Amino acid sequence: MNEIWKRISVRKFEDRPVEDEKIEQILRAAMAAPSAANQQPWEFYVVRDPEVIKKLSKASLYARPAAGAPVVIVPCFRQEGLRFKESAEIDLATATENMLLEITSLGLGGVWLGIAPDETRMRKVEEALAIDTEKLRAFALVPVGYPAEEREQQDRFDADRIHYVG
Repeated sequence: MNEIWKRISVRKFEDRPVEDEKIEQILRAAMAAPSAANQQPWEFYVVRDPEVIKKLSKASLYARPAAGAPVVIVPCFRQEGLRFKESAEIDLATATENMLLEITSLGLGGVWLGIAPDETRMRKVEEALAIDTEKLRAFALVPVGYPAEEREQQDRFDADRIHYVG
């Protein structure tokens, strides 16, 4: 899976729309992720409205790259009907990683901008999208677009962090 070795965090995007078919492929990849007891707690907001994107980019100091993206996908997790509620954010993390790998495979760029578990950030995103927090909570922002930057992925392998038993 070459995308693992090519994926980088892209924070600058071309002023060019992302095709609906590509957005659907990204969301299909997200929903193919494993989840605890197959609970699939995810729901996604696909935001193209520039005014809403501007609000999302102010959710934290680190959310600024969202402002330049033609699309921001907001993964959210359900609050109700979950067998393992404590695993919902872990499930969303796997879905978000799947999204980033599919984004790379489609020749697009994206970045995972952390929102959960910071309540202040979560509330700002939820207010911008008028999310009913009794049902859903915001997990992350994933700006998506055609990359306006290129670089090689860093080699993060560190043999000192591996411990063999037996």
